[in-house]
Amino acid sequence: MGQCVTIGVDDSCNASLCKIEIKPWLFTKRKGSKNLEAYSCNIDVFWDLSSAKFGSSPEPLGGFYVCVVVDKEMALLLGDMRKEAFKKTNASPSSSLGAVIVAKREQVFGLIEPCLVVRVDGKVLMQVKRLHWKFRGNGTMVVDRISVEVLWDVHSWFFGLPSSPGNAVFMFRTCQPVEKTWSLAQVPTSSKSQSLGFSLVLYAWKNE
Repeated sequence: MGQCVTIGVDDSCNASLCKIEIKPWLFTKRKGSKNLEAYSCNIDVFWDLSSAKFGSSPEPLGGFYVCVVVDKEMALLLGDMRKEAFKKTNASPSSSLGAVIVAKREQVFGLIEPCLVVRVDGKVLMQVKRLHWKFRGNGTMVVDRISVEVLWDVHSWFFGLPSSPGNAVFMFRTCQPVEKTWSLAQVPTSSKSQSLGFSLVLYAWKNE
C-alpha cells in the first residue's frame, strides 16, 4: 500500500478550484508545482516529497514541504523543509503564516486479500491466508478433541469463466489426512465419500 497526499483548493461555495494528488512512489510526482487563478489572485502550489519519510500513517513524518503561495506571499507551509520552500518559491513570509490545523482527513486504501476462515461456535479453528494462491489444499483442525481434516477447492470461484457462476467445494472428514490435494474433477461421489469417511461436503456458488 502506498501513501498519497491530496491538496485541494475550494472557493467559498465549496466548489473545487484545484485538486492535486501527490503519489510519492511515482518519481515524477514527488516534486512539482501547479498554478491557478481564483478571485483575481494568482495561486501557486509547490511540493517536494522526494526525501519524505513515512510511517504507518499516510501523513509524511518529515523531509518534505507542501506550500501554497498567493500573489507571491506564503499563505500555507507544511513540513519541516521551510528554508527549501522559501528558496524554491521566492515568496515573502506572511504575517499569518503560523497556520493551525483545525481538521484533517486520512483515507487508507489497500487490497483485501481473500482468506478462508473456519469457525465453530464462534471460535476460529483454522485460517488460510492468500487464498488466491492457495486455491486448493487441506488442513487439520481439532473439534472436541477430534481431528477434522478440511479440504477445499476454490479455483473456479476465483478463476472461473465469466459466463458461468464460480463455485467452491469444501470437505470435512474425521479419517486419516489425505496425501495430496485434489481438484473439482476428483470430488468423490456419495458412495466414495462414505468409504473415505467424509462427514460433510459443502458446495458454494456465486449468486451474481
